[in-house]
Amino acid sequence: MNELLQKALDEIPDYQAFLTVEEMDESSRRLAQEYPESVTLFEMGRTREDRPLLCLKIGEGERNALMFGCPHPNEPIGAMLLEYLSRRLAEDSALRRTLGYTWYIVKAWDADGLVKNEGWLKGPFNIYHYARNFFRPAGYAQVDWTFPIDYGNLHFHDILPETKAMMELIDAIRPEFIYALHNAGFGGTYWYESEPTPEVYQTLQRIPGKYQIPLNLGAAESPASESFAPAIYHCGGVKEEYDYLEKYGNINPEDLSQLRTGDNSASYAYSRYGSFTLLTELPYFYDPRVEDTSPSDMTRLEVLRRSTEETERINQDLRRISALSEAHMGKDNPYMAAVKNFSQEAGSSRAALNQAQSDPAFQKPATEAEKLDQLVISKFYKLILYGMLVQANELELEQTGEHPALRQGYEEALKGLKTITRFLEEHLSYSVVPIRKLIAVQLESGLVVLEHLKQRREAAAALVGGERT
Repeated sequence: MNELLQKALDEIPDYQAFLTVEEMDESSRRLAQEYPESVTLFEMGRTREDRPLLCLKIGEGERNALMFGCPHPNEPIGAMLLEYLSRRLAEDSALRRTLGYTWYIVKAWDADGLVKNEGWLKGPFNIYHYARNFFRPAGYAQVDWTFPIDYGNLHFHDILPETKAMMELIDAIRPEFIYALHNAGFGGTYWYESEPTPEVYQTLQRIPGKYQIPLNLGAAESPASESFAPAIYHCGGVKEEYDYLEKYGNINPEDLSQLRTGDNSASYAYSRYGSFTLLTELPYFYDPRVEDTSPSDMTRLEVLRRSTEETERINQDLRRISALSEAHMGKDNPYMAAVKNFSQEAGSSRAALNQAQSDPAFQKPATEAEKLDQLVISKFYKLILYGMLVQANELELEQTGEHPALRQGYEEALKGLKTITRFLEEHLSYSVVPIRKLIAVQLESGLVVLEHLKQRREAAAALVGGERT
């Protein structure tokens, strides 16, 4: 890595908290005022709650790159990367020339949702406080999963204003490179990409260790995701999920029309313009066992079966609690909508179990990382649903006043939140990752892939030139 890029990595500030939407918007306006020769700020659209969606345009490279933070509103690590990188690009013309792109930067795509996460953005950073103040919308209300799609029996055209704004930006600039800045909550580092880049896999896999962050070597986030290498997966769209459920889910084809989700930005841009999308997933919290590949005392099938059973049990409990007070909630309660969506019967989990029953590889011992991931860390992602269920009842109590059903729903959800928190505290040895290190891994991963894409482009051009001569 050249000296300029290394300097950019070395000088990342030691942030102690995440910024709010208001703080980031003010910072972007200030940046455009300070560097009018290299920075343009424009409003690319409005959110559902009528907030401005701001986009920075930086530099004048011959190719376009698009970077966006908070594609899910509980994922502000990338927003902090963009806060840092946008200023770095604005003030450093040599860095802009080295990278060679015109940069389009959207710090907080789901701005409305990020506002609903502000309760944990400033800390304290522990799993209870995070879950108690967490928000992530239902799938059909997520800005990066509501792109239009017609595939098989799936027809989705309920496009959100934020999604429409991003579609129009992608159509206008036809980016060569997209950095979709997602992040996980618990675990280790892993990547998604539109196309395989095996030449850089070892380099990528070494990056997190430089910052004392482990790789995530447990189960894939989605069983439909094609694995390119350990901790590196294909960045697909809803078509891959649809095909997987159709093949392994024992689902009537007509029922697949009820997925209630659309395509994503990566699939949309790749299918139209060949845009290469990279995701670098990182955790706020980690346990070093997430990269323990030693064999456990259970087979992969046993782990998967128990995980599926426990997931369904917790989903039933969430639905039980929801039924206590849902009738007394407004239909536009975003927390209840999310809990209902995420506590449905786990069709993808059952499909994965169906696939595993006949796969000899699942008769082998699960690694300790796989066992931890599916039997312990999986409960972290149920913990946040109890947190949203607490907030669903809390919101109605604040808006409409005391009601026995709402109070009972609140108390039961809080009990579930505390029960799973105790379980996780007893079964995990977790640490909080400093924000500076999280930014560094995302930034260095992006720079490595950008350099590879440049070399690949130059090699292709040279090959074409050689053929012409």
